[in-house]
Amino acid sequence: MNTDAATFPQNAWYVAGWDAEIGRNLLARTICDHDMVLYRKLDGQAVALADSCWHRLLPLSQGRLAGDELVCGYHGLRFNATGRCTHMPSQETINPSACVRSYPVVERHRFVWVWPGDPAQADPALVPDLGWFDDPAWVGDGRMTPVQADYRLVIDNLMDLTHETFVHASSIGNEALTEAPFEAFHGERTATVERWILDQEAPPFWAAQLGRPGPVDRWQYIYFLSPAVVVLDVGVAVAGTGAPQGDRSQGVGMWVVHIPTPSTRNSCYYFWCHLRNYQLHDQGLTRRIMEAAAGILKEDEDVIEAQQRALARNPQRGFNNLNIDAGSLWARRRIDQMIAQEQPRAIRLVTAA
Repeated sequence: MNTDAATFPQNAWYVAGWDAEIGRNLLARTICDHDMVLYRKLDGQAVALADSCWHRLLPLSQGRLAGDELVCGYHGLRFNATGRCTHMPSQETINPSACVRSYPVVERHRFVWVWPGDPAQADPALVPDLGWFDDPAWVGDGRMTPVQADYRLVIDNLMDLTHETFVHASSIGNEALTEAPFEAFHGERTATVERWILDQEAPPFWAAQLGRPGPVDRWQYIYFLSPAVVVLDVGVAVAGTGAPQGDRSQGVGMWVVHIPTPSTRNSCYYFWCHLRNYQLHDQGLTRRIMEAAAGILKEDEDVIEAQQRALARNPQRGFNNLNIDAGSLWARRRIDQMIAQEQPRAIRLVTAA
């Protein structure tokens, strides 16, 4: 396994934080190996600057805000929202090279997205469409969990949900899941896995959501958009009521959004959210779903971090794959293609040869 190879593309939008996380307090985040400091200007606009002072490299996140300017906590240099130095101590002339990098920022779907790569390519139209966050027909909440593992291990975990039978047996897994057939597809930047589990008992979490006993038809649609967004369309309906044909009126479903933003090659920020279109005004249900989801995700986190430790101990070993890994293999291929496109042309030609 080549530990020197890039693991994440730079020219992409990544979630740096929930919109509520970014405010007038300085927030330090490392996105794709870029140390950033995030804050809001007085007008509410989010800003992302390199978290390192031009002068003596102290993290600017250890400074403070003065109006819309960031004041370094070491010698008081000031930087505006574009990263340009506007004040130096004990001198009137400001060195024209005194600036720190400013990163493109877009705020959309309750997230603040940043672009660590070439700013000239930072097209806001490329921000993934997560319109359920803005649709009053869907409600829910989410969190961010730091995970000490390669973000691609999180994506692998999401693209093959048969692990639910074994990792989440007390909540969302059962034996029927591992026996159900599935289909895998891919596009230029996407990978999709579809599975139906028909006329089977619902696992405990979904039985509680449906609120009635008896067999169900269960669906799992997994949508990956490179490099780091996975959205699950999941749910259950009373068996035989037409859900596989498109009538989900006798069921309950969720959009479950997973965004593992790479921090370093061995760590990521795992943003996740559960959105539902039933019992919209039941805040107690929202809390119960969040508590259950947090427990499920902790089980995933334990497995994924154990994988990362095993990879660190065995750097020359690679994975072996089964048919169920089709979705994750397509997802990794899409990521690798984005990374390859960022390499110098000569390197791309050698790799292709």
